[in-house]
Amino acid sequence: HGFYCALRANQRGGQSTRRAQERDTTAMAEGKLLLRSFVEVPRDSHFPIQNLPFGVFRRRGQPEGPPRPATAIGDFALDLAAVSAAGLFDGPLLSASPCFHQETLNMFLGLGRPAWKEARATLQKILSADEPVLRDNEALRKNCLVPMSDVEMLLPITVGDYTDFFCSVHHARNCGFIFRGPQTPVNPNWFHLPVGYHGRASSVIISGTDIIRPRGQGHPTGSSQPYFGPSQKLDFELEMAAIVGPGNELGKPIDIADAEDHIFGLVVMNDWSARDIQAWETIPLGPFLGKSFSTSVSPWIVTLDALKPFACEAPKQEPEPLPYLAEKNHINYDIPLEVRSCHIIASLFCFCHFLLKSI
Repeated sequence: HGFYCALRANQRGGQSTRRAQERDTTAMAEGKLLLRSFVEVPRDSHFPIQNLPFGVFRRRGQPEGPPRPATAIGDFALDLAAVSAAGLFDGPLLSASPCFHQETLNMFLGLGRPAWKEARATLQKILSADEPVLRDNEALRKNCLVPMSDVEMLLPITVGDYTDFFCSVHHARNCGFIFRGPQTPVNPNWFHLPVGYHGRASSVIISGTDIIRPRGQGHPTGSSQPYFGPSQKLDFELEMAAIVGPGNELGKPIDIADAEDHIFGLVVMNDWSARDIQAWETIPLGPFLGKSFSTSVSPWIVTLDALKPFACEAPKQEPEPLPYLAEKNHINYDIPLEVRSCHIIASLFCFCHFLLKSI
């Protein structure tokens, strides 16, 4: 099942982290009539019962232990293999499914949106403050709820494919200035069709994994030859990535109106870039080694159902897309994203703020 970067945010003016977190928590609370969990959730937590993202973990200190699917609630990871073994997934689609006894979420994602919704409904029920099945069973509760301090998060899926899309006109214009100059910063095709390229699926890694500075050729200056060595222009890219579940048969495209049914959720992504290598190699076939050495993703996949309270109108497309690309439900998500970078040697502190809804 595929993984691709479908969304790229543009840069905006700064807002405080606290205001962003408070807005996130409030919006999620409004999404389910102030549903409360029996698990204590700190006010500034990203994991209230309205969220319930999916991931895969291993118990810390047990390198040989099997990876286990989980959802996040407050300061705990809820072990979905233990929940399934206890018979708590009792709906028609999941009661007999081994999907939560796998080492990745791929089987679960392959079941499609009806199974995703059934899982979310079950988890919200068993974690709610007025449901005793887990709340009042101490042994089961201790078996299922693992403190976050005791878990090591792993890549949640086996990545079958990875496609990077050029979604923001601001980003397209900035890159155009860098690589082509001010004459034609945005190619005409960008306004009419999805512009993307395939990345290296095997280089997608979990956030926190060490990055090895890539080596490659850099652009020659004047009459000199290209140089070879470690990249001198290593860069980050703050992106949102969509995790795709069921695919399609070869030669049978998915209708744009049905695309949402194939998207499980979103993760934050850093598509590391070696700009000097990229600039020299990218013509005429696009990025190669300068964009394929590492792509970091956050460990928890936030589902589209959890993001419904953040839905907002997407920017108007001008000119209007051709009919096969015209969405009936043209929405985006109002999600503030931030990057903070501190260079220890130079004591340099950088702050960037992005808003997903404006792409």
